[in-house]
Amino acid sequence: MKVQAKWVEGYRFIGNNDKGHGIIMDGAGGEERLGVSPMEMILLAVGGCSGIDVVHILKKSRENVEDCIVEVEGTRATEDPKVFTDLHMIYRVKGQGLNRAKVERAVDLSAEKYCSASVMIGQAANITRDIIIEETGA
Repeated sequence: MKVQAKWVEGYRFIGNNDKGHGIIMDGAGGEERLGVSPMEMILLAVGGCSGIDVVHILKKSRENVEDCIVEVEGTRATEDPKVFTDLHMIYRVKGQGLNRAKVERAVDLSAEKYCSASVMIGQAANITRDIIIEETGA
């Protein structure tokens, strides 16, 4: 796995993977900011990694999952380096007739075994999780 972060201007970088997929990262403040900050990227990585796991596990379990949103809120240390000290994740899983135990198991498996990003961040920060299941119409 290899990525590149190329400086564009100001505090803005373009990140690309080896397949050419890119994202704008920006450390500027205020209205000048045109992308996500590197620290927000870490939260996005944790949410995306875990969300992918949860959807994969639920589909493999034949659960009728229709949507999955993972919100991640991070609290940072007050002094440099301002690492994350706490993360709170909210999983909003929508579908028809979802089995709560299976959703909880999918989240647990992601947290404990499959999501490399959250396991890595969990070594430095306390991570808490909530699950909200929303039933969709038939």
